Amino acid sequence: MQRRNSQMTRRELLVSGVGVGAAVGLGVLPSTGAAEGDDAGWIDAHSHIWGRDVAEFPLANGNTLDDLSPQSFTTEELFAVCEPVGVKRVVLIQHHIYHGWDNSYLVHEAARFPQRLRVVGMVDDRGKSPGLAMRSLLKQHVTGFRITSRIQGREQWLSGDGMREMWQTAAETGQAMCCLIDPADLVGVDAMCAQHPATKVVIDHFARIGADGEIRSKDVDQLCRLARHPAMYVKISAYYALGKKQPPYHDLVPMIRRLLDAFGPERLMWASDAPYQLDGEHTYAASLALIRDHLSDLSDGDRNWLLRKTAAGVYFFQ
Repeated sequence: MQRRNSQMTRRELLVSGVGVGAAVGLGVLPSTGAAEGDDAGWIDAHSHIWGRDVAEFPLANGNTLDDLSPQSFTTEELFAVCEPVGVKRVVLIQHHIYHGWDNSYLVHEAARFPQRLRVVGMVDDRGKSPGLAMRSLLKQHVTGFRITSRIQGREQWLSGDGMREMWQTAAETGQAMCCLIDPADLVGVDAMCAQHPATKVVIDHFARIGADGEIRSKDVDQLCRLARHPAMYVKISAYYALGKKQPPYHDLVPMIRRLLDAFGPERLMWASDAPYQLDGEHTYAASLALIRDHLSDLSDGDRNWLLRKTAAGVYFFQ
C-alpha cells in the first residue's frame, strides 16, 4: 500500500491500535471541531455504511466494488436521507459481508462525527484476547458488538471461551452484545443472558420474526419471554424485510404492541437498517413514520423513548 508523505494511512493507524485521538493529532484523521449532536433529534439505532475507497479500507470476503449494493452509501449519503426527517444521530453497524472483522472504516467515520455516530463493531471470538480488543475499541466510539449465528452456525456461535470472555467484558465496559439472529436462536440467547445477567444485550430486527412472511405468535411469545432479563433490549427495525413487507407496515403493529407490553418503551428502540430500507417503495421516511405517526395511542414520552432515549442510553453513554 502506498503511503502519503511517509505517514501511516488512516486505516493503518486504526488497525495498528493507535487511538483516534492520536490519529487526529497526527493529522491523519480530521478534527470535527464543534459538537454536532442535537438532543432534539431522533436516533437511528441501526444503519450500515460503506464507501468505495478500497485503498484505505479494503473489502473482505473476496468482494470487489462491483459487489457493493448499493454501489455507495457513505456517511454523507446516510445523513442526506436521515436529516430531512429529523434523525440527527446514528448507530453504525459493522457489515461483516463487506468488511469482515476490520472495524476501521466505521471507527474512522465515528472519529469524523463523534457527537453524531456510535459504532457496533465485530470482534472474532475465536481470536486472541477478544476482551482486550473490545476495551481498546471502546476508546474509539465502539459501544456494542454484533454477534450472529450466521458465521459459525447455530450449534457453535455462543460456545467457547472467547465468546464467554466477550460477554464478561461487556458486563464490565457497558458495551452491548448485539444479536443478529432468527427465532430459533432465541433459546441460546436466553441461556446466555441467564449466565451473564449484567451484560447489556440487544436483539436486532425483532429477531427477524416474520422474515418468511408469517409473524408467528409462538415466536413473539419467545421473544417477549426475554423481557425477564433486565438488561435485554430489542430493536424494532427492518420493516422492509418482515411480515407483508409493504409500507406503511401496519401488519407489524400488533407485534410492536406485544413488545411494548413486555419490555416497555424504555427497552425498545427504532432503527432503519439503511440502506436496505431504501429500495423502491421502501423509504427511510416510511420506516420512521410507523413509530412517529402511526402508533396513535403512544404518549409523547413513550415515543421519545422509542425514537431517542433508549438508543441514547444503550449506545451514546461514552
